[in-house]
Amino acid sequence: MSDLVPASGTVHWIGAGLSTGGGLAALCETAERVRVWHRTEDRAAEALAHLGLTGRAEPRAYTLPALTAELAPGDVVVSMLPAPEHAPLLAACVQGGAHFACSSYVSEAVLDQVPAAEAAGLVVLTECGLDPGIDHLFAHSLVTRAEHAIGAGTAASYRLTSYCGGIPAVPNDFRYRFSWAPAGVLNALRSPARYIEDGAETVADRPWEVTRPHVIDGETFEVYPNRDSLPFVGQYELPTAWKAETFVRGTLRLDGWLSAWDSVFEELKGGDDERIGALARELAARYPTTDADRDRVVLAVSLEVDADGDTGSGRRTWSGRYLLDLEGDAAESAMARCVSRTLALGVRHILDGSLPPGLSRAAETARRSEEWLSELGGEGLEFRLTVG
Repeated sequence: MSDLVPASGTVHWIGAGLSTGGGLAALCETAERVRVWHRTEDRAAEALAHLGLTGRAEPRAYTLPALTAELAPGDVVVSMLPAPEHAPLLAACVQGGAHFACSSYVSEAVLDQVPAAEAAGLVVLTECGLDPGIDHLFAHSLVTRAEHAIGAGTAASYRLTSYCGGIPAVPNDFRYRFSWAPAGVLNALRSPARYIEDGAETVADRPWEVTRPHVIDGETFEVYPNRDSLPFVGQYELPTAWKAETFVRGTLRLDGWLSAWDSVFEELKGGDDERIGALARELAARYPTTDADRDRVVLAVSLEVDADGDTGSGRRTWSGRYLLDLEGDAAESAMARCVSRTLALGVRHILDGSLPPGLSRAAETARRSEEWLSELGGEGLEFRLTVG
C-alpha cells in the first residue's frame, strides 16, 4: 500500500441538490476551504444562501474540465451527483491526486479504479450516507453486541432486517413525496431484489410484489426488499457459525403506499427507459417536497439471534434494534440532515488522515462503527438502541 497523500484542506462539494444540508455547513467549520459546484455559479450561490453559507464557501459552475483545472493533490472531492457520474469524477481524482467521497453504493466502474487510487495513496470513501451509510453502522454495532452475548463460534440462527425510507411527515394520498432523485426511486423499483427468507435465497423480480406490513413502535408501515442483500452478510461480518433464517435490506413506505402506487407499477412493468424518465419528471412535479412540506426519515435495523443447544452461559437468545425516526424542519430536510452529516463526518476523517488509502465504507469495523455513531449522536443526529 502506498503512503497516504496528506489532505490539502480543500474540499470540492459537487452538486447541491435535495440531499445537501447541515453536513456542508459542518465542513465549512472544519475544512480550510470549501468550493461548492453546481449547474451554474448562480445556482451554487443560491444553494449556499439557502443554507446560510454565503461567504463561507466559494460557488462554482460545474463541468468536469472546470473542476479538473482546479484540483490540487490532497484535495477532497465530494460527489453528490447521480451514481453513474461517480466513475468519471473518480478518474479525474486519481489523475489529479485528490481523495474521493460519495454516499452511493460501490459500482463496478468505481471498483475498477480503486487499485489505481490505492496505489496513488488516495482514499475512496463510499456508502457513507443514510442508506447506505448509517444502516451499515447500526448493523455492525448489533452484530458485535450479539457476538458478545451469544459467542461468534456458537451455532445459532439469526434474523436481520434493515428497512429505511424517506416519507412525508404528513401523509398525502400518494403516500409519498420525493425527497431524492425521482428517477432513482423508480429505477430502484425496476431492479430485482435478492435476499434470504425462511433460510433460503430468494429473488423478487418486481420487489413491490412482495411488499408486506412492518410494525415499528405500534405504527404500521409497508416494506419491500431492495437490490441485492446477500453481499452484506459478509460485509457485516456475521459469524460463519450462524445460519441466516432472514437477511433482508429493504425500503420502508407509509401504510397504503402499495395501493396508492398501483398506476405507477403498471408503467414500470412495461415502460422503457424513456417513458420511465418522463414518468419520474411527471411525478416529481406532482408530488415534490416543497419548502412548505416536512419530510420524515425512518431507519429500523433489527437483529435476533437464537443459539442452538446449550451455550454454556445459559444465554440462548439475543435481540437488538436501532431506530432512527427524524422529521425535517425549516432549516433542512431529514434526508439532507442524515445523508450530508454522515458524509461530512467521513470527509472530516479523510482530512484528519485517519482513513487509509483505497476503498472505505461508512463502517469497515465494529470499532469504527461505534466511534462514528458516537460522533453522529454528539452532532444531534438522534437514534435509539433497544436491547432485549
